[in-house]
Amino acid sequence: MEKFSWRKRGKSFVYAFAGIRYLIGKEHNAWIHCAATVMVIAAGVIFNIDKTEWCLVILCIGMVLAAEGFNTAIEKLTDLASPGYNELAGKAKDVAAGAVLITAIAAATIGLIIFIPKILQMIQGI
Repeated sequence: MEKFSWRKRGKSFVYAFAGIRYLIGKEHNAWIHCAATVMVIAAGVIFNIDKTEWCLVILCIGMVLAAEGFNTAIEKLTDLASPGYNELAGKAKDVAAGAVLITAIAAATIGLIIFIPKILQMIQGI
């Protein structure tokens, strides 16, 4: 087992942030998730959501962006391992993309549960 090193731990953060920069800078679906993130954060501020709701929103944002990161990693590795068409490689990519869709649907559902009552309350108050 390799000896613990603060320097190596620091480098692992550098690599992780490079991965996040790549994800957000190059992956169009991540752009969509980031745009949704900005809108949800703005809605959270406007509707003054409580601490528990913020925790759920932050968890959902992290869950969807992480799923998008896993999907991108799987796609890149699949392209490396199988540059030509391969049915099994395509299925792996489809399942990874489906996992992102599942997390996005779950996050959207949580968002609706949090924000619909607040929107209705606002409309009734007008």
